[in-house]
Amino acid sequence: MELTSAVARRRMTRNFTGRPPAPGVIDGLLDAARKAPSAGFTQGVDLVVLEGPEETVRFWEATTDKAWRQRSSRYPGLVRAPVVVLIFCDPAAYVARYAEPDKVPAPGEPAVEWVVPFWFVDAAFCTMSLLLLAVDAGLGAAFLGNFRGEEPLRKALGVPENRRWLGAVLLGEAAAPDPPSGSLRRGRRPFAEAVHRGRW
Repeated sequence: MELTSAVARRRMTRNFTGRPPAPGVIDGLLDAARKAPSAGFTQGVDLVVLEGPEETVRFWEATTDKAWRQRSSRYPGLVRAPVVVLIFCDPAAYVARYAEPDKVPAPGEPAVEWVVPFWFVDAAFCTMSLLLLAVDAGLGAAFLGNFRGEEPLRKALGVPENRRWLGAVLLGEAAAPDPPSGSLRRGRRPFAEAVHRGRW
């Protein structure tokens, strides 16, 4: 598939059949996604992969509660995703990398202040790569952000304390019906409104 086609076809799947992907498919996606851009080639992104209901239930139990599960109309379709990929990043790895001789500022230049934390940028690059790769593989995918449950999730999965959780990518075969998000009613901003040439 052409990249422009994958970008155009990418959407968040909120209803999965539960059927697991063919053997090897997920590892192929993960191997390609981890090659996303990495600041200073730090490679400070880790992926925790949960496969099958016995493993994915740990994600749902850590990040949701019974009240949310009962009132969410989308939960039954989401929970059937056979694969949940959790994206973690290592801030300390980036701080250490940018203290190395080839990255340390020249004398008189200001120290790195991390106005935009590169660890979250790299984790987002990896996430978007995974979402696009899923389209290319014919799988449904959805990104769920880090709204709650980071500490319970870390403890349930044995994730080191120094890692930060960006969010989760659900992967699997899309089921029908899978109505589009109501947010799409907002419409896409016009090109001319979003792209500024020469100056704002």
